[in-house]
Amino acid sequence: MKSLGDAKVGETLKIVKIEGAGPAKRHIMDMGITKGTEVFVRKVAPLGDPMQISLRGFELTIRRDDARNVMVDGI
Repeated sequence: MKSLGDAKVGETLKIVKIEGAGPAKRHIMDMGITKGTEVFVRKVAPLGDPMQISLRGFELTIRRDDARNVMVDGI
């Protein structure tokens, strides 16, 4: 199992677990990143942060620090 922050462009992954506690975890979940959701890594900024993902029919830009709290598994 790896984190979303370690994912490469073009990968489709399934969210397994969200780590962290309190407001940080709630913030991630409020963006629509929840257990069982499939995500596609669309783009990564030239310097590596932030990254753009597709999930639930929309595009989302997320910081690598937040993405490292999301554990994913390949499909």
